[in-house]
Amino acid sequence: MFTILVPICFFQIKTDLFMNTLVMGASGETGRLLVDQLVNAGQKVKIIVRSPDKLPENWIRNNMITVVHAGIAKIKINEMAELIRDCQAVACCLGHNLTIKGIFGPPRKLVTNAVQLTCKAILQNAPEKPVKFVLMNTAGNRNRDLNESESTGEKIVSLLLRLILPPHLDNEKAADYLRVKVGKNNPVIEWTAVRPDNLINEKEVSGYSLHISPTRSPIFNPGETSRINVGHFMANLITNQNIWNKWKGNMPVIYNT
Repeated sequence: MFTILVPICFFQIKTDLFMNTLVMGASGETGRLLVDQLVNAGQKVKIIVRSPDKLPENWIRNNMITVVHAGIAKIKINEMAELIRDCQAVACCLGHNLTIKGIFGPPRKLVTNAVQLTCKAILQNAPEKPVKFVLMNTAGNRNRDLNESESTGEKIVSLLLRLILPPHLDNEKAADYLRVKVGKNNPVIEWTAVRPDNLINEKEVSGYSLHISPTRSPIFNPGETSRINVGHFMANLITNQNIWNKWKGNMPVIYNT
């Protein structure tokens, strides 16, 4: 296990790559922050949203942002393949609304289906260089490649969450698709699943630490991760090749320091 600390004095996105990025879930609380981080770093962004009228006015006027009006669940593989043909990276910040309908209603596999759809579209395009796929996941999901430790109490709670909370199982299945189906040696898709702990809102990027596995129990002793720090790290993964090389094929856990 190892830890990387992001110093509090350095928050600028280090950009050594310029690329087009598709962001799914851009209208969500974390997705919005990721889009802002990418645009501020000089990156072009394409977003898929069901309700463009709810987007910030400065996004509508920004020629660095392309807005696609569509429901992700209704997009076909051929349509997605065309949407991402000019994209070198994909970021998924999709999540379930914290309402009864959002948690228990369809689509129960919102994130998993979106990951599968996009990966199949990338494979169909067969790009010459691998496309980066960055998934926002959760510290409550274990990386089974590493056989991460889990107490008896955590196992019981995790089982109950899978049974009664569809979004938890959705998060697990989405990461498993990248980990198992796509794998670490895919010639056209490289991926990272970012695992924040208890999400909080902060106005500014602050110091945060990155870990290969959780350093505390996400169930009984959770840490905190600000959404803006998640957006900052995801943007760095996309734009900084050194950071990407360090974490691709892994599921880094991010905590505020």
